[in-house]
Amino acid sequence: MEKLARDGGTPVRTEPLPSTMDARGRRFGDDEVKAVERVLRSGMLSATWGAEVPALELEFASLLGAGYAVACSSGTAALHLAVAAVNPDPGDEIITTPISDMGTVFPIMMQNAVPVFADVDPITGNLTPETVEAAITPRTKAVIVVHLFGKPAAVRELRELCDRHGILLIEDCAQAYLAPVGDTYVGRIGHIGCFSLQQTKHISAGDGGLTVTDNAQHARRMRLFADKGWPRDTDERTYLFLALNYRMTELVASVTRAQLTKLRAVVKDRRTAAARLTAAIGDLAGVTAPPDGGDHVYWQYPLIISPAAGDMREWAAALTAEGVPANGGYLTSPLYAAPAVRERVTYGSSGYPLRDVEYPVGLCPNAEELIGRTLLVLPWNENYTDADVDDIAAAVRKVHNALETE
Repeated sequence: MEKLARDGGTPVRTEPLPSTMDARGRRFGDDEVKAVERVLRSGMLSATWGAEVPALELEFASLLGAGYAVACSSGTAALHLAVAAVNPDPGDEIITTPISDMGTVFPIMMQNAVPVFADVDPITGNLTPETVEAAITPRTKAVIVVHLFGKPAAVRELRELCDRHGILLIEDCAQAYLAPVGDTYVGRIGHIGCFSLQQTKHISAGDGGLTVTDNAQHARRMRLFADKGWPRDTDERTYLFLALNYRMTELVASVTRAQLTKLRAVVKDRRTAAARLTAAIGDLAGVTAPPDGGDHVYWQYPLIISPAAGDMREWAAALTAEGVPANGGYLTSPLYAAPAVRERVTYGSSGYPLRDVEYPVGLCPNAEELIGRTLLVLPWNENYTDADVDDIAAAVRKVHNALETE
């Protein structure tokens, strides 16, 4: 049996894989350079008086077939806009997932609502209609569903459930650009869809966010919330409600517009590379590749490692030593176990809005099992060559061969 690199063997790969953290793993080029130069030479960098942000909003709405798009400063800001559109009363509840970035949860708390965590599917890590329905109470105002790693959740069923209970559905699509749901895309089934332009996403402008909706009132409230509640369209210097400044800059919008032209190719190339890896490792006992019904867009490539195939964290360390970075569990703990949530580190010493809320160990068993024992995440990239993917497959097979038989 070939000795693992962690044990002194020769690693499968010594050259780093393309990464979203460097130019080899990003598709930035002359189009983005020209876009930035265009804005700088115009002398106008603010969206308040500029043309780039309005153009981006029209182009993004058109791409997704949405009635309205609203740009903002980050993916977290996009989710905050969506929660502001829900307009919960203090203490109202919004159901969401324990497996995501905290940017999914903090907007709920910032609007003085209470996050309620529903458990997830043990393979995809996505919310399910059954777990969400079990979490609905008379105080529930909305559901935020995350399409984890690029795999759509059961969003049509969730929309039907939300409509039945008279609550809003927000889709966090930060990891799932252009993931198809039938004849449309994620972000278009719920009442509001939210997207991120952070460094590691399918397309990037460093940071930035976008929301889409078909509801004119939601769009207007989100636009106002991103600009301190200032109704500039009525030419009044007044402020209609408590809100923040989440405006996107013209520079970010110009880069995003250039990136949008490359998005379909990025998604296609990520899917092609993922299909190659899935085919190469599909026979490994105890290793479950991402389920893909032609709808996964692979922000990252998650594997489920059964205990029979070895310890998930040993897998992560062994793969990383082979030159294939791997993240065991994705998170350190479920989001409800983070100090800010479980220890109520919120507004001063008040603990508000979580003062009377408990998030015990065992709250979401499937999520805790994924994070603690079974979920192994590989970074993914549109610039992987066939040889890159073959190296990843070779490393996975090598680690499987070693750890399964230990």
